[in-house]
Amino acid sequence: MNTKIKPQAVSNFRDQQDQDIRDLYMESLHLVERLHRRLLDVIKDEFDRQGRSDVNAIQALLLFNIGNSELTAGELRSRGYYLGSNVSYNVKKLVDLGFINHQRSRIDRRSVRISLTETGTEVAETVAKLYERHIASIDKVGGIGTDEFTQMNKLLQRLDRFWNDQILYRL
Repeated sequence: MNTKIKPQAVSNFRDQQDQDIRDLYMESLHLVERLHRRLLDVIKDEFDRQGRSDVNAIQALLLFNIGNSELTAGELRSRGYYLGSNVSYNVKKLVDLGFINHQRSRIDRRSVRISLTETGTEVAETVAKLYERHIASIDKVGGIGTDEFTQMNKLLQRLDRFWNDQILYRL
């Protein structure tokens, strides 16, 4: 009996493996994008239920991520607090709407430090309460517990590292 694997069989197996990884990778990319959009929908729905139309979901998420910090607009992106490309537009809009305080740094006059106003803090607290409600029910209703979150977070961190390496090392 000939048990030697033929080169064509190995090639077909590898092609199928590559196709399987491609399909799963593309599905993961789609899910990551969709989940972010869905999070924004959930936040928008929360503000709609409260009858608030003075802030949109992206701005509310930005205010939540700023929280009690005082930082620069550049730090918003570098710390991962803001995912969009128009951070300066949203910061200016939030300043104009009275959600964010801003003042020039005493040390570097080019740098502007931002923090939340009382109204901005209220918005951030609304998002925090929404998340707390989710945390209280996600295991029971969604069937996602600590083990699943631990595994998912590890995988997402590995994907983040992989993408970061692609940029840093031009792979």
